This record gives sequence, structure tokens and C-alpha cells, in this order.
Amino acid sequence: MAAGGPKSAALAARLAHGVITSVKVPAETNEKVIEPAKRAAREAGRPEPQVLATRWSIQAATDDEAWEVMLPWRGLRAPGRLEAVDPAVLRERADELPRDEVLGRYSMVTTPDEIIDTYAPLVTEVEADIVTIQIASLDQEATISMLGSEVLPRLRELV
Repeated sequence: MAAGGPKSAALAARLAHGVITSVKVPAETNEKVIEPAKRAAREAGRPEPQVLATRWSIQAATDDEAWEVMLPWRGLRAPGRLEAVDPAVLRERADELPRDEVLGRYSMVTTPDEIIDTYAPLVTEVEADIVTIQIASLDQEATISMLGSEVLPRLRELV
């Protein structure tokens, strides 16, 4: 069950097998999601919940490239995103925001080492049972290939 704060984390620990959380700052996620979930599970006499952690990232060398990469995702940060039903409207709203405000919500990476540095804290600090990599790029096939050959083997070594 997805959780972004202590109340939803506690609910997830009581009702589900685990908690799904998006991580920007690992220490904040531990404080606001992971620890409340563990505490609620203990109090309910349930097993410690599994943790699925994810982080959103953009593989791009420049802000202009990142903006292009973000075309399908921009609406995710638009005002009114929970009420709107038309993705084009959400993108228009997002495009009205300052670029750095939209891009600043994502980790920007270019190399396998930068991707590893971005996702390693989900393994080492959050101690997630499952880590998902949410990454957008202009060449998704090449990115997926690189993740499989260079990033995932090194992240597995951290476990």
C-alpha cells in the first residue's frame, strides 16, 4: 500500500504486507514513513512491513534535454493534478511553472555512477526490500540496457 506520511504508513502496516514510498530525502522517508509503519506493525502484532522504495530520476546532460525528457511526466507536478482528467491540460499547467521548479523535483543523472549514487541510499539508508528505478530518458532502450548491464549488478552488491 502506498504511503507518503505517518498516517498512511501506519494504515499500510496494519492492512497490507508492506509500504510503497517515493524517496527524495532518505532520512525524511525513514522518519515519516518507514518508522511509523514499523511501529504500527509492532503495535498491531503484525510482521514488520516490507518496504518498496522508488525515486524519480531523469537521464539528461542539460536542463534543456531534461525538459524534453520530461514531456510525458510534466503534468505529474502541475497544480490541480488530482482534479484534472486531461493530460494536455496538466502539461499546459506544468509548462506555466518555472522549469527549475519542475526539474528540481527529480534527480538528474547522466552516467551509471550517478544513477547508482542516486539509488544506493534506497538500499543502504532506507533499507528497502524492493527498489524500483523510475527513470526517463530520450533513449529508453539504451537506458534499460545500461541499467541491466551496469547499474543493477552494482546495486545488488550493496545488499
